Amino acid sequence: MNDALVIDVAGLNKHFGDRHVVRDLTLQVRHGEIFGFLGPNGSGKTTSIRMLCGLLEPDSGHGTCLGHDVIRETAAIKREVGYMTQRFSLWDDLTIGENLDFIARMYGLAQRRATVSAALEGLGLAARRNQLAGTLSGGWKQRLALAACLIHRPKLLLLDEPTAGVDPKARRDFWDEIHRLAAEGITVLVSTHYMDEAERCHRLAYISEGRLLASGTADEVVAGQRLSAWSVGGVDAALAPGRLAQLPGVARVTPFGNTLHVTGRDAALLGRSIRAWAAETGARVEPIAPSLEDVFIDLMDRPNGGGG
Repeated sequence: MNDALVIDVAGLNKHFGDRHVVRDLTLQVRHGEIFGFLGPNGSGKTTSIRMLCGLLEPDSGHGTCLGHDVIRETAAIKREVGYMTQRFSLWDDLTIGENLDFIARMYGLAQRRATVSAALEGLGLAARRNQLAGTLSGGWKQRLALAACLIHRPKLLLLDEPTAGVDPKARRDFWDEIHRLAAEGITVLVSTHYMDEAERCHRLAYISEGRLLASGTADEVVAGQRLSAWSVGGVDAALAPGRLAQLPGVARVTPFGNTLHVTGRDAALLGRSIRAWAAETGARVEPIAPSLEDVFIDLMDRPNGGGG
């Protein structure tokens, strides 16, 4: 394995009965980077993450996580990975301190009390040490779950939609913490639905219906899809989308605030159609660089793209 690659897998497949949930997943994540894993619900993100950390055995494929074989050395992977599930998975009837102490016992950590105290201080939980986990808000539960993931000092964090259901400030604070951890050398793979979070990642992968459709930096992903985009304003927001969608070269029309983003793959045809329509209707139009969100909406809407 390349020493710079923390995750290096190829051709991973997973079926659940007749459902082919992950199809030939090939993925590489470098040491110290924040890698965003994106895709609609039901796209195979969680199944992929569980295969990477040794909780699910792939039906086929091969590769390594932290230098350990993802099929034969899962116990070693689990000792070096912190995995944060979509749903809060700690114990509601234990206090914050008791939850962390229990996790520390599970890992057989030496100097357990000092380790728990350091974890509490590190994520600002010390003042709430004796509060029952079940009484915490979403943001504080998220912080506790992250502390539990970090208590055994993992080399890799796998975070499955960690900010779902928390307020914007808690999301921002969480991401500040993720960047701090990455700066300390911890590698992070994080799945998310939020475009602002995707843009905070060093590199991205987009998965849908179990297939990896795009990967790279945000700029590389946008450039690789060869999408052309126009901004349209000064129109009837109720009627214009339907009329625009019928123009030659238009693949989709998406509301963005007070404007519409019109995208397509034939730049010349799209440009001619939009300009002619603007001359007829008086709409304000201008070519724009497609956004990451434009690209992901396009990927979702394509055949073999969207998920459920």
